[in-house]
Amino acid sequence: MPADMNDYFKKKKPSSNNNNNSGGNHFENPLNNMPKGFPTWAIIIAIIAFALFIFKPFTIINSGEIGIKVTTGKFEQKPLGAGLHFYIPMLQKIIPVNTRIRLITYSNDVSRELGDNYKNFEGALRRNRAIPVLDKRGLTVNIDLAVQYSIKPESAPATIEKWGSSWEEKIINSKVREVVRDVVGQYTAEQLPEMRNAIASAIQTKVREKVDALPNQPVILSSVELRNIVLPPKIKEKIEEVQAAKQDVTIAEQEKEKAKEQALKAAEVAKGVAQKNRIEAQGEADKIRIEAESQAKANKLISNSLTAELLQLEQIKTQGKFNEALKVNKDAQIFLTPGGAVPNIWVDAKGKQKRLMGQQ
Repeated sequence: MPADMNDYFKKKKPSSNNNNNSGGNHFENPLNNMPKGFPTWAIIIAIIAFALFIFKPFTIINSGEIGIKVTTGKFEQKPLGAGLHFYIPMLQKIIPVNTRIRLITYSNDVSRELGDNYKNFEGALRRNRAIPVLDKRGLTVNIDLAVQYSIKPESAPATIEKWGSSWEEKIINSKVREVVRDVVGQYTAEQLPEMRNAIASAIQTKVREKVDALPNQPVILSSVELRNIVLPPKIKEKIEEVQAAKQDVTIAEQEKEKAKEQALKAAEVAKGVAQKNRIEAQGEADKIRIEAESQAKANKLISNSLTAELLQLEQIKTQGKFNEALKVNKDAQIFLTPGGAVPNIWVDAKGKQKRLMGQQ
């Protein structure tokens, strides 16, 4: 204990006479009851630890978060990173803000979502009812969406200061609902399934434009996914009937095209067969013509080569053969043709047979 504090308590200690006169009431130094040799610095550390436990003038910012220090109601614009940070109780406070990618769904499906067990820790998953929208004819359809986004860390203090803790409702939810109603309201319920891709693209583009148009771009929009378009039951049945009819027409068209292809194929086959027959007939005709021309040329050559002397010579040769034949068959009858234009003819009267002798 410092000397000045010991002197202070000694001066405050009353005398023994005063104790007797006052009936035993006297002021006693509470430090006198401490064990001798107990270090004073340990007491000071214990008091500080007790104060830290009671007032907790610190907080821990986790990874994926930033801290916003507020001093007497004024937001400091520089965010605090992950780690241990101290502040002055009663005058300051630190607000942790989640900067992870967040998910907000719009669906009437109450099935469990991945991450439900951690949403209290991360604070990054929200569910809303599907967005009811009036189509072009005033029929109600429900749009099922999923939006991924995150708060921009460097501008988070200004965002929380301006929009408050409900910034998601004011920035994301309101913009998404507004855009969905504007886009879907341009179509009839029957057109929505066919225009699904165009609607999904338009919703994402317009939501991004509206969010990016805010001052300082407080939110980073990752994606806007159109999950489902829930139509009224009667409209859905009507669309299914139309689709079934279109499918029947498509099947009929396919069968028609198939029959047409088969007919064309058969026609090509018949054309090929006819062409083949024509080619074969033409080939046969050409063959006969060539043979006839060849025979005519041969006959012409033979005719040109025949002279009177040659014919007489051939007549003499034939007459010689006849003479030899008469030696064998004396009953044979011989008809001689003068001039040798026609071959000599002999008839075997005994055998009643006729023979041609000579040359053409």
